[in-house]
Order: sequence, then structure tokens, then C-alpha cells
Amino acid sequence: MFSGLSTLFLILSGMEFLIGILGNVFIGLVLCSECVKNQKTSLLDFILTGLAISRISQLLVYFLQSLIMGLDPQVFAIFKLAKPISLLWRISNHLTTWLVTCLSIFYLLKIAHFSHSLFFWLKWRMNRVILGMFAFSLVFLILDILLLETFSDLFWNLINEGNLTLAESKTHYIKNEILLSFSYFIPIGLSLLTLLFLFQSLVKHTRNLQLNFVGSRDFSTKAHKRAMKMVTSFLLLIMVHFLFIQLASWMFHRFLDNKFTKFILLVLYVFPAGHSFMLILGNSQLRQIALKVLKHLKSSLKRQNPLDL
Repeated sequence: MFSGLSTLFLILSGMEFLIGILGNVFIGLVLCSECVKNQKTSLLDFILTGLAISRISQLLVYFLQSLIMGLDPQVFAIFKLAKPISLLWRISNHLTTWLVTCLSIFYLLKIAHFSHSLFFWLKWRMNRVILGMFAFSLVFLILDILLLETFSDLFWNLINEGNLTLAESKTHYIKNEILLSFSYFIPIGLSLLTLLFLFQSLVKHTRNLQLNFVGSRDFSTKAHKRAMKMVTSFLLLIMVHFLFIQLASWMFHRFLDNKFTKFILLVLYVFPAGHSFMLILGNSQLRQIALKVLKHLKSSLKRQNPLDL
């Protein structure tokens, strides 16, 4: 029999999972249909589609963990089952973080204005730069997987052989987690730099407008502010997400069947679910199609219930 807390946890996990899947599947279907219709795809559509796919996989991993946590948390103590789950967790989080960083850099190169020759060179080769950075992130992913494999095997062998005390196992685990978390610092740092450069470009652009006595109806200023909102929302969400990932890794190791562990897992859904809806609202094409879908659903409901006012 399930406890009331486990039942509530599974219900909330299921609701967050469905909300996240709905937003990301919508993004993927719209962009894929546009690609088929136009027989081509833009760099932005490629990033958003890849991001939607990686987030769907991320949500599936989280939901699998939620099911295990709600049904039988002791499964995480079985190395043969915990190892592939940890690997999938690592891959999905890595790809999602780097793809959103690529999106932030796309906004910077597309919108910002700088007179430096290096910026012009990057802007002119924007497609190659972003695709090259994504390929570079895959190298980091391979190194991450190799480190995770090595540390996991070594850690479990030392525990099984009885060569580690409880205090030593904690210290060893924390050191491994710190080393593995370094791969998150690079994309987060790049996104922070992107936000700073966007702000600097906006300040410079606003100053030029004031000197030239241009009115407030300026599309570049609006684009700067919209991009800054998108990057800022990502940074806030990813920092909270990163913090709770580290907490979750520690809690899974020490306290499997714990109320706080369940709460952490529920919070992890916020980033892949919430940011997808921010992208829909921030993208004019996705926003317009979403409004059309909502209007169509509203009219369908009215036709089914003609007596309702």
C-alpha cells in the first residue's frame, strides 16, 4: 500500500510531466511541420527542435525516477539499475544545458551590435560558430560519461570490498560530484557573458538613439530587451536547476525515501517544463500558432456546449 505522501508525490510528478511534455511536443511538432512545409530549416528552428527533443528525454528520465521514488526507492541502491539511470540523467541534463546556451549565443550574435572585428567575424559565421560549439559540447559529454563510468565503478567496488568507511565514502562521493559538475560551469558562464554583452550592446544602442534624436519606436531596442528577458529567464532557472541537481545527487546517495528528496525531484521539473512555455511566449511564430490552437479549442468547446454563455 502506498502512503498518502507517495500518492501525492506521484500525482504531482505526473502533472508536471504532462505539462512539460505538452509544451515541448508542441514546439517540436510546429517546427518539424514548418521544416517539412518549407523544405528547409533555420538555425533557430534547429536549436529549438533539438532543445525540445532533449527536454522530452529529460522529462522522461525525471518521471522514471519519480516512479521509482514513489513505488520502491530502494531500486536506486541496486548498482545495475542505478548506473544507467544516472547515465541518462547526465546525458539529458548536459544536452539541454548546452542547447539553451547555444540559443543564448544565437540571440547575442543575431541582435547585438559591436564594432570589434572579432564580433563581426563571429556574426558572419554564426551558423558554423554555434554548430561548432554544440559539437564541442559533445566532446565534453563524452568526457563526462567516461568520468562517470570510472568513478561509479571505482566507488561501488570500494564500497563492496569494504575498503571505504561511511565518512570516506561521503568525502569520495562529494569530490566526484564537484569534479563532474565543472561541465555545467562552462555553459552557465557563457550564458552569463551573453547577458552582459547584450546589456552592453543595449546601453550603447540607446545612447546612439539619444544622440541622433530617434524616437522610442525602435525595433532593435525591443529585440535587445526581448533577448535579455529570454537569457535572464534561462539563467535564473538553470542556476536553481543546477543547485537542485547537486542536492538531488547527494540525497539519492544518502536519503532515498525522504520527504525532502521528493520535493527536490518535483522542483527539477520546473526548468524543462517552465522554460519551454517561456520560449513559446518569446517566439512570435510559436506564440501565434499557440493562440490559434487555443482559439480552435475554445470554439470546439462552444460547439459541444451551445447552451453555455
